[in-house]
Amino acid sequence: MKKQPNIILVMSDDLGYEVLEANGGTSYKTPRLNGLSKQGIRFENAHVMPLCTPTRIALMTGKYNFRNYLGFGLMNPKEITFGHLLSDAGYNTCISGKWQLYSYNPPDQFPEERSKGQLIEDAGFDEFCVWHAHQTEDKGSRYKNPVIYENGEFRNDTDNKYGEDIFCDYIIDFINRKKDKEDPFFVYWPMAATHKPHEPTPDSPEWDDFDPPSNKSLGAKTWSTLEDGSWKDDPKFYRDMVEYHDKVIGRLIDHIDNVGIREETLIIYLGDNGSPEDVCSMVHEHNEICGGKGKTNDRGTHVPLICSMPGTIPSGEVLEDLIESTDFLPTIFEAAGLNFPEGYIIDGRSFYPQLTGRKGNPREWMFFHFEPMNRRNNIGQIRFIRDHKWKLYETGELYDLQNDLDEDLPIYQSEDSDEQRNARTKLKPIFTQMVP
Repeated sequence: MKKQPNIILVMSDDLGYEVLEANGGTSYKTPRLNGLSKQGIRFENAHVMPLCTPTRIALMTGKYNFRNYLGFGLMNPKEITFGHLLSDAGYNTCISGKWQLYSYNPPDQFPEERSKGQLIEDAGFDEFCVWHAHQTEDKGSRYKNPVIYENGEFRNDTDNKYGEDIFCDYIIDFINRKKDKEDPFFVYWPMAATHKPHEPTPDSPEWDDFDPPSNKSLGAKTWSTLEDGSWKDDPKFYRDMVEYHDKVIGRLIDHIDNVGIREETLIIYLGDNGSPEDVCSMVHEHNEICGGKGKTNDRGTHVPLICSMPGTIPSGEVLEDLIESTDFLPTIFEAAGLNFPEGYIIDGRSFYPQLTGRKGNPREWMFFHFEPMNRRNNIGQIRFIRDHKWKLYETGELYDLQNDLDEDLPIYQSEDSDEQRNARTKLKPIFTQMVP
């Protein structure tokens, strides 16, 4: 067995906690992720930022967004990612999936933000196979007939192929080339699924008849707003996308099993934010939960988290520990036995001890600095702190999460009971610590 583990980090796009069967969801079939949870540990209280870019920046750097957030769809070109850190530490590194961290805004909107961000070539990975590497108007399809940029060149063999299949195939090929090397590998799979546009998958009856618009006809529009009759985003396909994404994750797990490296490989699976607002899912057969992407309540932040490594991580356990976006990088580093470079700021807290059956040092609270800088979510800056029961916004609203999960009943300081006053006294001082 290798001294350091191989590490695979898989992140679904726009898939909240309520979607998975392992978490009580009953609207979709997710047998492969169910199986992964039975082979490892499932977390009940993993929370991330309400939108994709804020989560990805925190995930890749281990830092809160107030330290390094440049804007929506943008990563600071000077930022150090886990691609840089793990490559420097001797890992063979690969990213395959969605990038979308460079030049997000179209040419006719906010030109001052054009050609900013971090290029995939500069993100620290040895190899890459990604969608949306450059200008946003050139991104094209991420699903059928996808536009894929692989190691400096655009692929020309994607007709009638599905994006997630291409990403998975690339990861499998990468693993085959690296599994017998002396140094371990790190794979980051930021999935395109299950983000809009909601459209047929290869398992959908509509697949053969579906023809996504060309890149030129798409322009700067989103597919959900096209009016030429070629396509209209339909939430009914969210089910197909969830189930196909579960299937393709299963294909990667099967490959790791087949090549005999399952016990040498740490798999971490999570979501990047809540489900879309126009998708409602059933939980425990009688509770309907509609997605809250972009919102700061649980529907926007609560995501699935499963970790598995047979022989190292106990099977079938469920943990209530609080986990936030910044915690993944220090967890990966502890699993690999690595130390951060001198002077590197890390806000996260490793939960690797909990993965190996120890108590560890669980969080008492989680902090969120949410400033999306998204023109469609122009909500300014929102900062909040939560523990297992209470959630406090910097603007003063306190919520009882055990009795008001949707945050319909704000509690103001003048109304505090003794218990609420104690909660506020505990959480409020933390805000003053959260400055660059």
